[in-house]
Amino acid sequence: MMQLITALEAGFNPQIYKIILSKPRIKSNDYQKIVISQIGESYHLEKFTATQVFNENLAADQLIEFLGQALHTDYQQYNAWDDQFEYIIQISKKGKPSITRKAVTKAPAKVISHNRKKNYILQEGTLIQPLVDMGVFTKEGKVVKTMTDKFRQINRFVEIVDDEVKKLPPGTELNVIDFGCGKSYLTFILYYYLTEIKNIKVQMIGLDLKSDVIDHCNASARKYGYNQLSFERGDIHDYQASFPVDMIITLHACDTATDFALYNAIKWEARLIFSVPCCQHELNGQMETGELSLLTKYGIIKERTAALLTDAIRGNLLEACGYKVQLMEFVDLAHTPKNILIRAQKAKVSEKRKAQALTEVENAMQAFSLTPTLFKLLETEKRINFNKI
Repeated sequence: MMQLITALEAGFNPQIYKIILSKPRIKSNDYQKIVISQIGESYHLEKFTATQVFNENLAADQLIEFLGQALHTDYQQYNAWDDQFEYIIQISKKGKPSITRKAVTKAPAKVISHNRKKNYILQEGTLIQPLVDMGVFTKEGKVVKTMTDKFRQINRFVEIVDDEVKKLPPGTELNVIDFGCGKSYLTFILYYYLTEIKNIKVQMIGLDLKSDVIDHCNASARKYGYNQLSFERGDIHDYQASFPVDMIITLHACDTATDFALYNAIKWEARLIFSVPCCQHELNGQMETGELSLLTKYGIIKERTAALLTDAIRGNLLEACGYKVQLMEFVDLAHTPKNILIRAQKAKVSEKRKAQALTEVENAMQAFSLTPTLFKLLETEKRINFNKI
């Protein structure tokens, strides 16, 4: 540790304005890299996972201690820049640090302010009629001040979809179903994004049980000129698609309705799935455990454990059926605890990984005496094969 402190003392000075910590010591490290920018008298941290960036501010007197701990336990490389030099600290496999200094040839840009303008996919100043009708935009296309958080949430959803859509080959056409669309605000936004921003030929159907909602949404689609967007009254459980389905959207489908939507997506071999589950009650009613009774002893802990287990099992079952899966933060916890989005892409998943995903589900089911709906649906149709349950 003393060698590391000596290296840091040689590789840091108050004029350094940018630092990057990289090369995680272990693959399971929380963050792939951390970018640190000096802003005024403090430092701004951007912590990068594979899919997200988390932000944090750090006082100047805390920075050296943070860097020392990070290099001691989490990262193998430190790059830092001042106006003259780049300082590089590398940690060997045995934990020995080495430091080099070289003259700056191409320095990273300085961050002047915390308040950098976010480059949203849905741009303020563009007249997007569904956003006007939602009360998010004024008639001039400006964000209504009280709806700023809602505008960010909508853009966050579009960004999550865009991460996958931009990987599609040119000329791709998409058939999309939105299960449990409700008033369809995000359905209209998604249609606008796909057709107006990405220029993709789309056929989209919104599905809901309420006839008045369906009538209202069809009238709105005609009003906007969204000719390939229509709404139908139907049940997620037994809906039969009349065309190949490429993308499934299910936002806040209550409890096991999400399982039926995911099951349909798997059955149709949809290439993309975006699901925000809601009201995960099923497993909360089933959970029983001996060794892990601490997690079921208190009602609120049991409820949250059941909700997290529900979505973790759903993610693994999707993996077992040939999907690459991510569980992501959709809305900041400050706004709602129902903030997990399941994003799944049809992919080449190895048989070893499929088997491992099933084993992990099996272990959870046995530990907590669970039989989730999605598991039952997939097992009944022999889309998964459990040997021990």
